[in-house]
Amino acid sequence: MTRARTAGCFCSLAAVSASDLDAVRGARLLFDAELAAGLLDSDAVEVPTVLDAIRARPVPPAPMRWAQDVRRKLGRYDHVRAVDAPLVAARRAVLGDQAAAPPRFLVRVDEFPHYKAWDEPGRFGSAGFARFHEILQAAGVPYLVAALPRVSRAPLDPHGTESRPLTDAEAALLRQAAGSAGVAMALHGRDHRTRFADPRRHSELCGLDPAETAALLDDALLELDRHGIYPDVFVAPYNRFDAVQWPALAERFAVVGGGPESIRKLGFQRTPVWRDGTVYLPAYAPYYGRARDVLPAAERAIEAQTGLWTPLVLHWGWEADAGWGELEALCARIAPYAAEWSHFRDAVERSR
Repeated sequence: MTRARTAGCFCSLAAVSASDLDAVRGARLLFDAELAAGLLDSDAVEVPTVLDAIRARPVPPAPMRWAQDVRRKLGRYDHVRAVDAPLVAARRAVLGDQAAAPPRFLVRVDEFPHYKAWDEPGRFGSAGFARFHEILQAAGVPYLVAALPRVSRAPLDPHGTESRPLTDAEAALLRQAAGSAGVAMALHGRDHRTRFADPRRHSELCGLDPAETAALLDDALLELDRHGIYPDVFVAPYNRFDAVQWPALAERFAVVGGGPESIRKLGFQRTPVWRDGTVYLPAYAPYYGRARDVLPAAERAIEAQTGLWTPLVLHWGWEADAGWGELEALCARIAPYAAEWSHFRDAVERSR
């Protein structure tokens, strides 16, 4: 099964390179609110200052990716410095003082069912996710949930083979969430079983060839189809996939998420960026983490009026362990600034 995506018409841009075309799309996405409101036309944003800031970088050699990840761990590559600052500067170069605007947080939660739901149902069963969903719904915070089609026994054991389909209760909870206001769905691999024992290499996808990658994705999509769940966003288990697997992902999904672990595979990329016809949306600290750590960063973005699409990633298991109070505080603060994923998808299509 392959999910065809609508192709746009690029008649006026037929002569430009794929990289330049993606940069133009990225510029349109960066200024989507102003373009949609008629405050700017596309010529105003398709300028070198903006295109250079928003263009996806080539995947660097492995030693450079390793060095970037080390810098990330040392706090020198974080979202605020390496993403927000240059993109805010690009907006100001075009809009001047009018660049200030509320941030648009794109809240993502990993994952349901929890990948340890079989091994630790008391801690990671459906009740925890139901509580997470209830808190975000009560606060009016839209979000994207990375959905698992199957649950593995001992998912961190690469030699394990046992996995089960969703239970009726898990499938019903996913459908309930999908039918709730502001909730969107992403595919989160097939069963979250790592292919490698080393924690620094955990991945369900890395090392698969193109045919194996396509088969895994299509099997996973078909399994969710049976439950009435139809994602058009992808979030890799462990945030790791190989650069050579991008075409298989881009063929099936309009948006591909990432995280800190993605740096070792794709290098540090700004977010969101168009890459080979699909939007890449990685999230990094301080917007990737526990609610108590995300809140100060969100406060700064609100105060700075960044005007940016900003992915914000939470893990409901972490928030359950913390007793939910920190999540409730975060939700109360970001609710006015949390964007619906359907609105982001509409902006993606407009920028195509």
